[in-house]
Formats: sequence, C-alpha cells, structure tokens
Amino acid sequence: MKNINIYKIKTIILSLFLLIITIHCAAADETSPYNFLRNSSNARITGLSGTVTALEDDPGALFFNPALISTVNNRNCNVTFLKHILDINSGNISYIHHFDNPKLGTIAAAAVFTNYGTFDYINEQGVSNGNTFTGNLLSLQASYSNIIDNNLYYGISAKLIYNSLESMSGFAGAVDAGLFYKFSDNRTNLGVSILNAGSEIKKMTNNAYTMPLDIRLGGSHRLEGLPLLFNLGFNHLNEPTSNFFSRFKNFSIGGEIYFGNIVQARIGFDNYIRNNVASSDNKGLSGFSFGAGIVNPDWFLDINYGMSVYTDNILIHRFSINFNL
Repeated sequence: MKNINIYKIKTIILSLFLLIITIHCAAADETSPYNFLRNSSNARITGLSGTVTALEDDPGALFFNPALISTVNNRNCNVTFLKHILDINSGNISYIHHFDNPKLGTIAAAAVFTNYGTFDYINEQGVSNGNTFTGNLLSLQASYSNIIDNNLYYGISAKLIYNSLESMSGFAGAVDAGLFYKFSDNRTNLGVSILNAGSEIKKMTNNAYTMPLDIRLGGSHRLEGLPLLFNLGFNHLNEPTSNFFSRFKNFSIGGEIYFGNIVQARIGFDNYIRNNVASSDNKGLSGFSFGAGIVNPDWFLDINYGMSVYTDNILIHRFSINFNL
C-alpha cells in the first residue's frame, strides 16, 4: 500500500507540474475554425454549464476529461443534437464500453459534427448566381481510461478532425488527457484535464490555425442529507491574462437537484461566457444555463434537455438521449 501511495503522489505532482508548464506556454486561437470542438457536450452537461471535469457517471464527460469514462456504470450510447444560431446544426454521438476483465480498463468512441448550412455564391456586385455551397466540420475520437489505484483514474483521447468550406478542406489531430481522483467519502471528487492539444496536419488555406486548447480543473461534491450535487470548475486556464491568478476568473458552477429517483433539475453559471460574449451594456442572463432530465438507471434510456444563455437573443438548446446497454 505504501508503494501505491507514493506512486499516486508522484503521478499527481508530475501532472500538476506539466499543467503549470502548459498554462504558461499555450493559448487558444479564438479565430480558429476548429473552435467547434468547444461545442462537444450533452444536454445534462449544458445545464451544469460544463462544470464536469470531476463529474462521475456521465457519458458526455468524455469530452471534458477522458478519465471519467471509467466511472460510467453501464455500457452506454449517447446521442445529442444542438440547435445553434441561424441554420447551424451540430451534434455528437458516443459509445462507452467496459471490458469484462476490469484490468483491461474502459474504451470509448465518439463523433462530433457541425454543419454551417448553405451559403449563396455572390459576385462583386452582390448578385447571386443561384448556386450554393456549405461548410462542415467533423471530429472522430477514440478514448481509453483505467485505474491507477482504487481512487485515482487516468484517461487519454486521440482525435482526427476534418474541416471543409466550399472546395477547401483541411485535417488536424489532437489529444486530450486527464486525471480523476475520488475521495474515500464517496461524495467528493477532483479532476484535471488538458483538451485539444494538437495541430493542423493539412491546412485548409494559407493561414495556419491553432487548436482550441483548454486546460480545466474542477471538483464536485454531493451534499450529505440533501439531494443536491454541486460542481465547480476553472476553465480556459491557458488563456492569456494580466497575472496568473486572473486566470481563475474563468470559472463555472453548476448544481443538480433530485426530485425522487427519476426527475433532475439543473442550473449553472459560466463566468467566461458572461465576460466574453455578452454586451457590457446588457448582460441579462448571459452565462446562465438551465436543464432537466428524466433519468433512471433501470430504464433502457434517459432523456435530457439543456439550454445555455449567451445573450438575450442567443439561446443554445441541446437534447440528449442515453441508451443504457
């Protein structure tokens, strides 16, 4: 047991050291077409404002911390549809598989897509010739997770990303990595992840774009005596700021309350969205999110809905179905 504890401590220290180095060396490019990867989520996670770096037993958490796929109780297939602004549609599908031999760990596969709708060809005089074109983005992901000891999990994902607009196309590759630690009280968890670390393989244009790198640190706690799950996360820790501690202004919180064994209600808040998306003159409910779910582990499927408020005029809706296999 002593050797296991020493190994666990060394793993955590090494991971935090690499995290600090990455924070100081990398920042995401907000103009990158690969930012669609930030839309990888499901309805439950949307209702919690993405505070899921340490959330157990949710298949959508594989997009935020691949170590968490080991905590999903059942073999699971999740399908999510996202209705974006205008005629932009997006969605994802994932499958998580536990091997019969627990020592082999857990694997998962996922696909994320975005279609930007149709555009008209217009000449220099602003006249359309009647023809149209479209833009599409697709990410294919494979993930693996296993246990270091009874309380510490690790995970890694590899992604191949395709990006196309009209006759242009490009490819990129990226990896995610994460750790998840479960305290012995079975109510408190911690997680850390590095998402979308990679680069373009084939450029779509002469311009080079970076991946939407995102470093996350978070925790969750299930209150004792109350049917409430509380989540706190620090996101975009790699974003440039005036000083190190200003990075922690990119926080999100989320709560999930249970009504009996079936109905769940969720509310969340993302300070990054509120500070970077909404108008300073009229923030309204920008950054808030809401959701609900009908969930039962004994059923074949669960249904969830989530809504994010970006501005008063931009509401993002997600619908998800979990198939418990």
